Amino acid sequence: MNDKRLAYYPKLEDIRKAALRLKDVACRTPLELNAWYSDQWDCSVYFKREDLQPVRSYKIRGAYNKISSLSKEQLDKGVVCASAGNHAQGVAMSCKLLQCKGVIYMPTPTPVQKIEQVRMFGGSYITILMQGDTYDDAYAAAMEKNKKAGMTFIHPFDDEQVIEGQATVGLEIIDQAKVPVDYVIMPVGGGGLSAGVSSVLKYLSPTTKIIGVEPKGAPSMGTSLFNEVNTTLTHIDSFVDGAAVKRVGDRNFGICQQNLSQVIAVTEGAICQTILDLYNSQAIVVEPAGAMSITALAELKQEITGKNVVCVISGSNNDITRTAEIKERALLESRLKHYFIIRFPQRAGALREFVEKVLGPNDDITHFEYTKKTNRINGSAVVGIELKDTADFDALVERMKALNFYGDYLNDNPTLFEFLV
Repeated sequence: MNDKRLAYYPKLEDIRKAALRLKDVACRTPLELNAWYSDQWDCSVYFKREDLQPVRSYKIRGAYNKISSLSKEQLDKGVVCASAGNHAQGVAMSCKLLQCKGVIYMPTPTPVQKIEQVRMFGGSYITILMQGDTYDDAYAAAMEKNKKAGMTFIHPFDDEQVIEGQATVGLEIIDQAKVPVDYVIMPVGGGGLSAGVSSVLKYLSPTTKIIGVEPKGAPSMGTSLFNEVNTTLTHIDSFVDGAAVKRVGDRNFGICQQNLSQVIAVTEGAICQTILDLYNSQAIVVEPAGAMSITALAELKQEITGKNVVCVISGSNNDITRTAEIKERALLESRLKHYFIIRFPQRAGALREFVEKVLGPNDDITHFEYTKKTNRINGSAVVGIELKDTADFDALVERMKALNFYGDYLNDNPTLFEFLV
C-alpha cells in the first residue's frame, strides 16, 4: 500500500494507536443514511457527522493525537499554533485536557464568536494573541514564538500525527458501514483529512473511490495534481475559511496524489445553497467547508446512481453573522439575484415608470443606490433585483432596453461586483 517513493505514508497500526488515544476524547460520530439526499440523487447517501464532535469539527482528532504524543519535556514547554477557526479549537481543547500551556495566534479580523469559542475550550491553559491581517501573518508569528520559546508547533494539516488522527474518521466509516462503500467524498483544504482517510480506505476498502472536494476559489489540491507538483496559489477566495489554503501540505500532496480518484472544485455559491438546503430541510447547521462533500453530489450524479456514498460533514462552526452573505451568494448562484446599472432619466416619474413597466409581477428590488446629479440627462443607479423564476430574466432585460433604462449588467463584472457582495 505504501509507495516507497513517498517520504511518509501513514501506517495502519499508527492510525489504530491514534484511535485508542482518542477513545475518550473524540466522539465516535454517527454514520447515518440521509433519506432526503438519497431520494434526490437516486443512491444511498450516508453522512459521517463530524459536525457533532465536541469542538464541532474533526480537527480535535489530529490536534489531540499530536499533542498527546509529545514527551513530558515538550508538554512542559507548551505548544503553539496559528488558526482562525477549527484547528484553534481543537488545540485549545487538547491543551485543557492534557493540562498543557498553549499559545494560539489568530488573525486580527477573526470574528469575536470564534475567539470566544477557542477561549471557552481552552480556558486558563491557553493564551490567544491576535496578529496581522491574514493567516499567513499569524503563522509567521507562531513560528517565531516556536523558535524563541522552544515550544512545539502544532501544524493544522502537514504533520504525521495530525494526519493519523484525522485518519481515524476512515476507521470509523469502515467499522460502521453495513454495506460496501462505493464512494467516500470529503472536503480538501490543506489535505490532512483526505490524506489520512484515503490511506485507511486503501488499506481496508481498496475498491472505494475517494473523491476530494475543494472550493473553486481556492483549488490548491486540484492545481497541484494537475501540475504534478505541490503548487502555491498566488490568490485565493477565503470565503470557505475551513478549506481555503494557498498551498496544501507536502506530505498530504504526495499521499493524495497516490490515493484520490478525483478532486472536484465546487463554487462558493453552490456551497451556500447546500448550507441553506441542509438547514431548511434537515435542520443541520454546517460551515462552508462542511457542506462541500454534499455539494459535489451534483457533479457526480451520473456515476453514483444506485451506489453507496459516504459524505464527510466536516464541521458546523458557522458564524451566524454570515447568514446574509450566504443567502446572497446562493441566490446569485441560482441566477435569481441580479445587479444592474440602470440609467434613470432625470425627470419626475422615471422611477414609477421603471417599477410599473420594467419590473415583472414577481420581481423584487432588493438593492437601490442612486444619487441625483445636476446638468445630466440621465442619472445612474445600482439596482439589485431578485426573481422568482430564472426564466423571467431575459424578458426583464428586454424591457429595460426597450424603455432605455438599461446601462450595464454587473454580475459578470468582477471588478464592480466585488463592491456589492
